[in-house]
Amino acid sequence: MKTWSKFTLASLFAVGMAATASADEITVYTALEEEEIAAYVEAAKKAMPETEINVLRLSTGKLGARLLAEAGNPQADVIWGWAVSAMMDPQILEMLEPYAAKGVDVLPASFRGEDGKWFAPIGYMGAFCVNTARLEEKGLPMPKSWKDLENPDFKGEILMPDPNSSGTGYLHVNAVLQTMGEEAGWAQLEAVDPNMAQYTSSGSKPCKSARVGEYTVGISLAFTAMQSIEEGYPLAMVFPEEGVSAVTEPVAILSTAQNPDAAKAFVDFLISEDGQKLAASQGYLPAHPGVPAPEGFPARDQIKLMKFDPAEALKRDQANKMKFSEIFGG
Repeated sequence: MKTWSKFTLASLFAVGMAATASADEITVYTALEEEEIAAYVEAAKKAMPETEINVLRLSTGKLGARLLAEAGNPQADVIWGWAVSAMMDPQILEMLEPYAAKGVDVLPASFRGEDGKWFAPIGYMGAFCVNTARLEEKGLPMPKSWKDLENPDFKGEILMPDPNSSGTGYLHVNAVLQTMGEEAGWAQLEAVDPNMAQYTSSGSKPCKSARVGEYTVGISLAFTAMQSIEEGYPLAMVFPEEGVSAVTEPVAILSTAQNPDAAKAFVDFLISEDGQKLAASQGYLPAHPGVPAPEGFPARDQIKLMKFDPAEALKRDQANKMKFSEIFGG
């Protein structure tokens, strides 16, 4: 289900920005979660107080479908917070305008497109969200790996996003397949499947369900896990021993942007010092190497990442999703 969020900062945050006919206005399409969108747009006001920001939040797959459907009459100015494998679709790249945002030159190569059409201000990581109260109540061991989730005692206690509808779901599936290899990766996913209560359409849903005690383990996002812990839920964030599934989340400006200057200002904010510190506070790995990893995370050089090749992920996208549906009925 799509969600329009008109983040006119005056109405959402009651900060007295009166919209006028001459006010700048941009439309942003994103796959980020609502809570994240609100935090970023509130902060962006300080950098671009005269701009009205309209945000359309869609799941990863639906966002891509909408962009392609609108190719003849684009409605968005900026694509933000979308999986890099999706952004690298040649049909999408054709719609984008190269832009060298301020400070982008210091980012690692994996956070930048070679053609200059996109860069990733953040990397987001997957995690197991484990409800410690439910774990203790049911006498279950703390899962530290994908292998641990095979334990039959976890039957009906695990949720995971469906990769056919969730970018987070595809992040996890693709990381397992690329790291373990196709044969061993599918075998690992099949070994955990008997314990799955449900494959969800939302990437954050597994963690949110686990945090309130509906299930014990939600295979989800580090962002949602951190937020849940800060809000006082009995939750542990676990980075599996096989490695952390992680992917960059690019931002790009469409060549048809109606207000390119405002679009550039928004993009500049994301890579600014304030934008990068906000990313860390939200539980993301900031792209700028000078900004520390989020509090509660291992140091950057101590985070073990699962393998991720975005070109391979894009190439195998449809085949992997079809196979997932065939095996697991997604």
